[in-house]
Amino acid sequence: RVNGLKPNHLTERGLARTFQNIRLFPNMTVLENVMIGRHCRMSSGILGAIFRGRGTVREEQEVVRESYVILEKIGLAGFVNEFAMNLPYGAQRRLEIARAMATEPFLLLLDEPAAGMNPQETKELDDLIIWIRDNEKISILLIEHDMKLVMSLSDRIFVVDYGKKIAQGTPEEIKYNPTVIKAYLGEEIDA
Repeated sequence: RVNGLKPNHLTERGLARTFQNIRLFPNMTVLENVMIGRHCRMSSGILGAIFRGRGTVREEQEVVRESYVILEKIGLAGFVNEFAMNLPYGAQRRLEIARAMATEPFLLLLDEPAAGMNPQETKELDDLIIWIRDNEKISILLIEHDMKLVMSLSDRIFVVDYGKKIAQGTPEEIKYNPTVIKAYLGEEIDA
C-alpha cells in the first residue's frame, strides 16, 4: 500500500515517476539533474557533506559515474554540461526519465510522457520506453492519451472514463471493446 506515503518513502520502496509538465532544475546541468535522482541512494548524510570524508568523496564520484552511465543509455551523454533549460523539449522529457531512473526503481510511472511531443519525438520516446523495459528490467506504468503509443507499448491496458475503470485487457481486446469505443468515439449514428 502506497497511498499517504511521502514521496521520499515511495522512492525508497522503488517507485519513481515523471510528471505531465516537465519538472527539471532548469539552471542546473543535465548531469546535475540526474545526480539529484541518485541522492536517495547515498549513505553519507549531512555530516559527510560538511566534513568531506574519503567515503563521502568516493560516494560522490560514484554518483557522477553512475549518472553519466544513465545519460549514455538515454542518449544524452553529449549534453552533460548543458543547462537543462537549453535542451529541446524531447530531450528534456528524456532527462526527466533519466533522473527517475537514477533512483533505481522497479516501477516507473510515466504521466503523459508524450504530451506536447511531435511525431518524431514520440517515436523516440516509444523506443526509449521499450529499451528501458527490456534492458533495465523496470516495469512501466503509463498514463497517456496518445493511443498509438499506448497500443505499441502496453501488454495490459486499463481504460478510465471520468475516473471510473470501464475496461481492461490486451491492446487487441481494448481496440475492439464496445464500451471503450462508445466512451471515446461516441455512439454510432445511422446515416
